[in-house]
Amino acid sequence: MPLDVKPRVKIPETAKKGDAIEIKTLISHPMENGQYKNELGQRIPRKIINRFTCQYNGQTVLDALLEPAIAANPFFAFFVRATESGNFDFVWVDDDGTVYKAQQAITVT
Repeated sequence: MPLDVKPRVKIPETAKKGDAIEIKTLISHPMENGQYKNELGQRIPRKIINRFTCQYNGQTVLDALLEPAIAANPFFAFFVRATESGNFDFVWVDDDGTVYKAQQAITVT
């Protein structure tokens, strides 16, 4: 994983069954849209996160397709109903095929 790209995830460690929990994700990524030139006048190639998914115990709870107009460092905040203990798996896919992943566990009582 390149040093300049860092996924971050924030979810509660515990929740009561049936609670709606807030999930926040941010990935440090320049989201280069391919419209700009470098100091030599050469076009900087497009490099964006084009897809973000979140799964809760293997079930997709969010699947987003991103376009070049998305700002650098894409941030998502959304709610999921806590039904059972397990894992949230987060995946960001870059134009060049690079995949960035994060996982976080939750305990549901």
